[in-house]
Amino acid sequence: MIREQIEKARDLDPSFPWHHRGYLPHFDGQRALQFVTFRLADTLPSHFLQKVKLQAERKQITDIEYHREIERFLDTGYGPLFLRNSDIASVIQENLVRFDGTKYELLHWVVMPNHIHILLRPMEGYSLASIIHSIKSYTANRANKILGRSGAFWAPEYYDRYIRDASHFANTVKYIHTNPVKARLCSTTEEWPFGCARAHE
Repeated sequence: MIREQIEKARDLDPSFPWHHRGYLPHFDGQRALQFVTFRLADTLPSHFLQKVKLQAERKQITDIEYHREIERFLDTGYGPLFLRNSDIASVIQENLVRFDGTKYELLHWVVMPNHIHILLRPMEGYSLASIIHSIKSYTANRANKILGRSGAFWAPEYYDRYIRDASHFANTVKYIHTNPVKARLCSTTEEWPFGCARAHE
């Protein structure tokens, strides 16, 4: 299955337009494979965000390094960890899978305690922005009901990178599958219940 996905990743067109939402550029190319990360609200302190944003604006770090800094910090478990709740993690997984084949092709995903990684390809007629908005809106409402709370559940921004080639695809899949192990949440990828690694193993 992964071999077939790598073959698809080789047939990418990087000529689609970029657009900006806030401070980050987003590549919303139709049918491009996208690696997307979004996080819970209040999981990155303002001083950390200001530092890495400034470094990125001054070209002191690359876009890839910027994303890696964000992901490394998220794995420290700072802030709320609502996604540890198995009921909430299940709601998110079910919502992701529900629209596989209609709004997008869902290839790989993992639900971490305070953030989510998804590798997907939007279906024709659906933009990445609309897909992520739909996922976040539905799951935020359901999660807040489970927790008996109100207010922002997800941070407003998300981080996306289009897959450039087969090597980038393979590295991204490995990253998604091994993220729980690197964050010391489990010993092997297939042990983590809130992701696709078990099925792929």
